[in-house]
Amino acid sequence: MIGKPIRVLLVEDDSEDARLFQAMLAHEAKGEFQMARVGRLAEALGKLNDQGYDIVLSDLGLPDSQGLRTFLSLKGQAPKLPIVVLSGLEDEEFALKAVHEGAQDYLVKSQVNGPLLARSLRYAIERKRIESERDRLIHELQEALAKVKLLSGMLPICAWCKKVRDDQNYWQEVECYVASHCEAQFTHGICPACMEKVRRG
Repeated sequence: MIGKPIRVLLVEDDSEDARLFQAMLAHEAKGEFQMARVGRLAEALGKLNDQGYDIVLSDLGLPDSQGLRTFLSLKGQAPKLPIVVLSGLEDEEFALKAVHEGAQDYLVKSQVNGPLLARSLRYAIERKRIESERDRLIHELQEALAKVKLLSGMLPICAWCKKVRDDQNYWQEVECYVASHCEAQFTHGICPACMEKVRRG
């Protein structure tokens, strides 16, 4: 996102609070953040369909949604986006539950200032990026293990020509079969016994 502003969707029904958060970010990090604001969960869910945001900053208490349900609805709509929740002191229990459910951070409104808000948003984006990268690597590892498991089983290989029969009952060279099921590469080396046969032949 270097050179482009971080696009923040603020979900906050209190106009004064919304103006305060926008002013904090504008003063603390000029040009780094671009904030759009909605006042209801339904509006936020509609905005998230556009896929135009980098992070969500949301109050938990909205006219059409309260508490943990607010966070879970946002997460369900945009599971790949980092979400930072805002709470009053009386909502702190819900905020902690939201973190346990996957929110990247929570901020108590009465304690928010410009540096804290900007830092929380930056860190939330980075944590979500690391989390997504971890999930991608785990998925790749699981796929690799599945391929290893496939190759470690009995291969239907011809005893004469050494071709392998695939799941569609086609016979193919063993190199082609292995290459299509894993990342292994062949160097086409010759073992000593075969080398001796070549020399004798």
